[in-house]
Amino acid sequence: MSTPDPDTPSLLKQPLTYAQTGVDYTSLDPAKVMAQRAAAATAGALARFDHAEVAASRGESAFVWDEGDRYRAMVIEGLGTKSLVADATRAITGRSHYDALAQDTVAMIVNDLIVVGAAPQVVTAYWAVGDGAWFDDRERARDLVDGWAAACGLAGATWGGGETPALSGIIEPGTIDLAGAAIGVIAPKERLVLGDRLAAGDRIVLIESTGIHANGLSLARRVAERLPEGYGTPVGEHCFGEVLLAATPIYASLVAALFEAGVDIRYLVNVTGHGWRKLMRAPRADLRYVLDVLPPVPAVLRFIQHHAGLDDREAYATLNMGAGFAVYAAASDAARVVDVAGRLGMAAWDAGKVVAGEQGVEIGPLGVTYEGGALGVRA
Repeated sequence: MSTPDPDTPSLLKQPLTYAQTGVDYTSLDPAKVMAQRAAAATAGALARFDHAEVAASRGESAFVWDEGDRYRAMVIEGLGTKSLVADATRAITGRSHYDALAQDTVAMIVNDLIVVGAAPQVVTAYWAVGDGAWFDDRERARDLVDGWAAACGLAGATWGGGETPALSGIIEPGTIDLAGAAIGVIAPKERLVLGDRLAAGDRIVLIESTGIHANGLSLARRVAERLPEGYGTPVGEHCFGEVLLAATPIYASLVAALFEAGVDIRYLVNVTGHGWRKLMRAPRADLRYVLDVLPPVPAVLRFIQHHAGLDDREAYATLNMGAGFAVYAAASDAARVVDVAGRLGMAAWDAGKVVAGEQGVEIGPLGVTYEGGALGVRA
């Protein structure tokens, strides 16, 4: 497997995997599956409201229930450790970067909601701190508030409030855990997207990422610890910290535009944890996903791959590697997906196809294959 060959040698004597930073999906995924099974046993409570769960949404990024004339969807998500990068980079740039972190967090929430075809309605915030003094930094707090409101605007959603607990003894003083939830509506009901209509011959269109987004930051932080200049290490025209903090796109406008254009959407994937293994998230054991076109990899991700010593198999299983979102559409609509994305200022590539076969992802240009067992997010 190939690795990038930048001018500077890697400073790590041994490869550094995501699992070695404490993010090990072989530990995390079984707990998620156990929770799915327990949660499914509570579904009957919706009958009190004359509603019913959409059981096929279990294992998707968002939970869906049927309200009769429409579906409703809900998701909760968090930013992870990216705030620690912003705190460290502030000493270099003089900026808090919490406006970008706010967009990152809302994007993590909303981009998971829209994959089932939901239009975001209400977003709530959960900002947990080690102590209330975190908010005494008014510049940082203002950046967070303004950024959150602006991100809700990009998502087309109302900011419905939230919670700001001070959790001394759980969260370190001076730090914050950014998270939140969202509710969306699927109307008309024909817009529900759960992958049940995926078929051999469908196309996979990849939508560009702007950088690391909010997945893989534990790995990036470990790399920074080993660089003599840390987050100040140059990556192109900026420093490592700055390029890590590029805001995550909110893809809600894209999905809305695709529906309005009449695109036959078969499935949607937010490429976050598990990297390109996520491309086989659909509940189909009889389909394979074959990629023959690769989007350009952002410089920051090549930098991380090189200095962490990751081969392509590990890199594409961990990071988004230039693909932030994936749209699966009927072959006749693939060009239209690329065109709609382009009109919204998002680069897109008709990158592969769905074929009959045992579940797996094949990245042809790299000679990398992930079989179905490499992704265990469904009960």
